[in-house]
Amino acid sequence: MTVVSSLRPTMDEVYAARARLRGVTVETPLLQLWGSDSIWIKPEVLQPVGSFKIRGVFNAIAALDPEERAKGVSTVSSGNTAQAVAWAARKFGVPARAVMPTTTPDTKVRATEAYGGIPDLRSFDEAFGYLRHGGYKDFEDTFIHPVANRDLLAGHGTIALEIFETMPDVETVFVPIGGGGLISGISNALKQLAPNVRMVGVQPEGCTPVIAGLAAGKSVDVEVHTICDGVAVNFMFPEMYEVLRDLVDDIVTVPDDDVVRAIRHLALRNKIVAEGAGALAVAAAVRHGGAGKSIAMISGGSIDPAKLAEILTTDYDDIVSLAK
Repeated sequence: MTVVSSLRPTMDEVYAARARLRGVTVETPLLQLWGSDSIWIKPEVLQPVGSFKIRGVFNAIAALDPEERAKGVSTVSSGNTAQAVAWAARKFGVPARAVMPTTTPDTKVRATEAYGGIPDLRSFDEAFGYLRHGGYKDFEDTFIHPVANRDLLAGHGTIALEIFETMPDVETVFVPIGGGGLISGISNALKQLAPNVRMVGVQPEGCTPVIAGLAAGKSVDVEVHTICDGVAVNFMFPEMYEVLRDLVDDIVTVPDDDVVRAIRHLALRNKIVAEGAGALAVAAAVRHGGAGKSIAMISGGSIDPAKLAEILTTDYDDIVSLAK
C-alpha cells in the first residue's frame, strides 16, 4: 500500500489557500512563448515580490495561530523566499528574519530589507545547515520552512487551479526544481484535476541534487556550478523525497548556456524579465520539445541588473534556434 506523504495538502486546503490569497496574489496569465506554437509560459514574475514564493509563504503565515504569528517569522533562503516572508510579515504587522547565505546576490538581500525583513547572513553551509539538521526548531520566532510545509504547498497548488481553468488540455508542465516545493504543490493538485498531465522538473546541469537524491533513495551532496542561484542547493531535502518520487514524472537538465539564451529571449521577445532559475523551465521546454501542449513556469525575476545587462548586450543565438 502506498503511503501518501503528510506534506501533501488536500484539494480543500488548496481551495482554502486560494481564498486566503484572493486580493493578495495575481492570477498570472498563460502567454505563448514567442516563436513557438506549442509552448506557453506562466509568468510568476508578475507577483508582488517577483516570484511564485508569495503564494505559499503568504498562505503559510496566514494559516498560523495568531499567537505563533505574533512571535515574528523566519526562514532560510537564498533570496526569493526571504523576500516573500518579509513582504507577507509586513502585511500582518509582525517582524521577519531571513537566514541567508553570503553567496546570495546583493539585489535579493537589499530587496528583503526593502520589504521590511532582517537579513541574517551566514556561510552557505551554516545557513542551509539549519534545514539539514533541524536547527531551525530552536529558533525563538516561528519558522516558515521554504519547502517542506503543507500550507506552503497548498499555496503553490493554486497555480494548478489557474492552469486547469485556463488550459485543461495541457499535456506537459515544465517546472524548475530547487527544493521541490513548487513542482510538488502544482503536481499534487493538477494531477487530481488532470490525471494524465506530465510533470517535468528541471535542474541545471551543474546542480542536480534532486536527480541524485531520487536515484540514491536518500539525500546526497552534489557540487554546484550554475548561474541559477535560485535553485543552487547542494542537497535534496529528505522530507521531500516521497513527495517528489510520487508526483514528478521526469526530471531533465539544461546547460547554463541554454538558460542564458532563455533569459535573453524572454526579455527581448516576450518582454518578461526572468532570473536564471526562472528561465530554467523555458530552456527545458525548448530543448526537450515534442512534449505536446506545454507550459513552462517562469518562477522568478530577481536577476542582478548588471548580469541582465550583460546577457542582453551579448550576441547569443536566439533561443528559437535551439528548436531547429
